[in-house]
Amino acid sequence: MASPRTKNEHDRNGTICRAPARDLRARGQAVSGSSLTGYRLKGIHGRVIASLGESIVRGGYPPGCILPREPELMDIYRASRTSIREAIKVLSAKGLVETRQRIGTWVCERSQWNIFDSDVLHWHAFEDFDDGILKDLIEMRQLVEPPAARFAAIRATLDDLALIGERCENMRRSMQDLEAYAAADVQFHLAVFHASHNAMLHRFAHIVADFLQISFQIQQRALDARGNRIKEDYANHLRLSQAINRSDAAAAEAIMMDVIMDGKASLLRSRQLSP
Repeated sequence: MASPRTKNEHDRNGTICRAPARDLRARGQAVSGSSLTGYRLKGIHGRVIASLGESIVRGGYPPGCILPREPELMDIYRASRTSIREAIKVLSAKGLVETRQRIGTWVCERSQWNIFDSDVLHWHAFEDFDDGILKDLIEMRQLVEPPAARFAAIRATLDDLALIGERCENMRRSMQDLEAYAAADVQFHLAVFHASHNAMLHRFAHIVADFLQISFQIQQRALDARGNRIKEDYANHLRLSQAINRSDAAAAEAIMMDVIMDGKASLLRSRQLSP
């Protein structure tokens, strides 16, 4: 006869999951989301979702393992059964977990995770953000953003041009604050997408907004650490703004590609600079 499973243990394909120490410390801690587009993580539901989601993404509960059962999760998070079930439902929608009767809830493979989800992105350890994901993002930007800049140069209204100019000026004013500069950088690119007057491109921009902010935050490290290249980065964005303003579609497309490739170089330098 098989021996009964002990508390905090359950296995699938031989894998055993235990509650990570950080989850045990999470009892009673309030967590609220700060992402651009993600689930608003507030109250008890938010605390459970954020803590459990982060533990999964950072490897506390690796893919293939089965999570502790409901009573154990209720004890770990000092939460009601309703809160635990709501958290599991949200994490399932994000592709992190799957539940089956008589088996339990297990962690899905990374390939099933919704990597464009803002919360999933922000639950990654910033310093350990996957290089492959960043590489894919750069390639996607190369395919999408230069044509968006071309359309913006052709289609931008006076209001669009004013917004792009305002966002560019915000970048200039934020040059002494890398975090603020990264946020202003994202807003500049969103304004260019908006000025393209293409509904699909506009929607795409909001899907990847948090992705862009994370990659910009990483690359700004290199801009500051190596001869203050942030001035050069701002100058390129100013050139792009001016090209769109004068309706020079070819120049706008080429400069946007330059901005992306310079960002790629900064991103690579930043990863080399990271401890």
